[in-house]
Amino acid sequence: MSEENITRLTIEDKEFILIGTAHVSRQSAEQVKSIIEAEQPDTVCIELDEQRYKAITEGNKWKETDIFKVIKEKKASLLLMNLAISSFQNRMAKQFDIQPGQEMIQGIKSAKEIGAKLVLADRNIQTTFSRIWGNLGFMGKSQLLTSVFMSIFSKEEISEEEMEQMKSKDMLNSVLAEFTESFPKLKQPLIDERDQYLAQKIRKAPGKKIVAVLGAAHIPGITQEIYKEHDLKKLTALPPKPKWPKVVGWLIPLLIVGLIVYTFLANPEAGLQQTISWFLWTGSLAAVGTIAALGHPLAVLTSFVAAPLTALHPLLAVGWFSGAVQAYMRRPSVRDFETLSEDVFTVKGFWDNKVTRVLLVIVLANIGGSIGTFIGGADVIKTFFQNL
Repeated sequence: MSEENITRLTIEDKEFILIGTAHVSRQSAEQVKSIIEAEQPDTVCIELDEQRYKAITEGNKWKETDIFKVIKEKKASLLLMNLAISSFQNRMAKQFDIQPGQEMIQGIKSAKEIGAKLVLADRNIQTTFSRIWGNLGFMGKSQLLTSVFMSIFSKEEISEEEMEQMKSKDMLNSVLAEFTESFPKLKQPLIDERDQYLAQKIRKAPGKKIVAVLGAAHIPGITQEIYKEHDLKKLTALPPKPKWPKVVGWLIPLLIVGLIVYTFLANPEAGLQQTISWFLWTGSLAAVGTIAALGHPLAVLTSFVAAPLTALHPLLAVGWFSGAVQAYMRRPSVRDFETLSEDVFTVKGFWDNKVTRVLLVIVLANIGGSIGTFIGGADVIKTFFQNL
């Protein structure tokens, strides 16, 4: 039996067998099966949290999604991002005719077959996302989103041989070095903190012999961190939200309204010009965003009418209103949810599927409205100073 991609550690009276895998590799799944059957461990740890475990074991649940609930709970951007990220992995899995995460599925199945205890060793994915997002500034967020969406629609294919080479430690280190150079603030929450969390969960797993099924990127870090004690509460704490965005979120609308009112009192004609400018910039650019998402004409009209008002309230977003209208006029069918995993492979599929169309309307209307707010606000300020 090949020991390639296997790391064996002994700490006190416990033996740990770490299997470094690629998440869309058939050979990884086969190796997980053979190692667990041969070693007969007391516990199998897998790199999943409760949410991803349910997603894998319960299968495709998209058709049960309530699109209006997604809009109401303000999760449209998160859902769109999750679809974007998963589409790349799903495309590679389809290329090799395997299930994404098949090595984790195999770990779950093999643990059950030999009667081993199963430990979900990874940190909650929402916690990781929150800590990642909190570490990025505006430019970092923009760069990350752009990189993710560019990777979705890349036509580049990777051979299974190259996939296996990615699991070698030398190549892995170079990949991580390049990764941290592009997104230096991303490595800590995405890799380092999860290495510590995974290491602690694996070390504290019950039994004398533990097999851990892990993405190869985590093996170097875990082999260092597993000898240390880590505070899981600290690693799962959500970053505190700074107060200044809320303060600024209220100050800007108050400033805009105050400037328009003052200008109206001093020069009604200029005040009317300010108001028209505000409505045209915010409404038009939100409508342009909705058009770019190929939104329904009523959704476009909703964006145009709602944007000037929602821009003055930091707790509201124009995309919620235009997205709700889009969902009502072009309500996604069961078929749209069933074909979602296939449709997100391409740009055309993203825009054709009614589910992602609603999400795109929400996101692009919000982006257009935000740009309109900055331009319209600047025009209001310029008019104010011209009429002092």
